[in-house]
Amino acid sequence: MENIKVMIPEERLLARVRELAEQITEDYAGCELKLICILKGSVFFTTELAKRINLPIKLDFMSVSSYGDDTESSGRVRIVKDIDESIRGHHVLVVEDIVDSGRTLSFLLELLQSRQPASLALCTLLDKPSRRVTDVQVQYTGFEIPDEFVVGFGLDYAQKYRALPYIGILSITDDDVEG
Repeated sequence: MENIKVMIPEERLLARVRELAEQITEDYAGCELKLICILKGSVFFTTELAKRINLPIKLDFMSVSSYGDDTESSGRVRIVKDIDESIRGHHVLVVEDIVDSGRTLSFLLELLQSRQPASLALCTLLDKPSRRVTDVQVQYTGFEIPDEFVVGFGLDYAQKYRALPYIGILSITDDDVEG
């Protein structure tokens, strides 16, 4: 059986997104910014953030996988979809839903840096520093959270729960009900 307990309500999420957008707008004043949304998990966060950044922005998308249908990262990173346009000479902000072990993002940031952007930064909705096994520099963090498996606001478990308007802690228990 799957149970979800609210960790971060919708109102707190949207207030923090506004704060991040204001900081990004200030930090990149006078620049055009390319947001790279990491699919599928960060699409909700990216759209809410993009609506509130007061700069010329372009969006592009990447899809990388290291989870599959499990609650633990497999450690193997696979590019499912690469960006469509060159980032050479552009100010790039990678937008991610969660930084956990850091393996996926370390791989991804190294790949993107090799493509010679003018600047490269990382914005994550959620950060779990207690799970970090690879050093990743996060310039913009929505919330630092404990080591819990979370869903909602784009984050999923086996493709479920993405559309929840809040971040919730997912717990899975054996269902001992006899049929």
